[in-house]
Amino acid sequence: MVTYKTFETERLLINPTSTEDAGFILELLNSPKYVKFVGDKKLKTSEDAENYIEKRMISQLERLGYSSYTVIRKSDQTKIGCVGLYDREGVDGIDIGYSFLPAFEGKGYAFEAAAGLKKAAKEVFDLKDLKAIVVKENTGSRKLLEKLGFDFREIIHIPNDPNELMLYILKL
Repeated sequence: MVTYKTFETERLLINPTSTEDAGFILELLNSPKYVKFVGDKKLKTSEDAENYIEKRMISQLERLGYSSYTVIRKSDQTKIGCVGLYDREGVDGIDIGYSFLPAFEGKGYAFEAAAGLKKAAKEVFDLKDLKAIVVKENTGSRKLLEKLGFDFREIIHIPNDPNELMLYILKL
């Protein structure tokens, strides 16, 4: 069995998302901000979430060695969010993304997890740059991208998404 890289920061464990995370992924992808800013993935059951994880996350992990990671708070082993490096249709290059349950927003976890994965993108996966996409209304995410060192480049559209998306780029 292949084992994939896991990462650790001061307060967080960053582990590849697996089907064992289905209940958590179901909750996260149906949280109000996720639906508002990313979209409704139409996941209604744990089985839907398992299928989504297998088709969208594990398949990329097997292909590239990185994908979506479940973020776990070390202090109590609580699953609090996800961060990932995504080979997303419509984005030329690898896109970093993150989402956290509402109870864990505003505590620096998203920055800590994304900064840890940004470091891994360069040092472990040898990526030369990262992209990020965000809807204009998601000011919190835009501020986080800028804090991580990303620069706004242009407005883009990606397949199957009606939104205008802001494309950010970071050279590693």
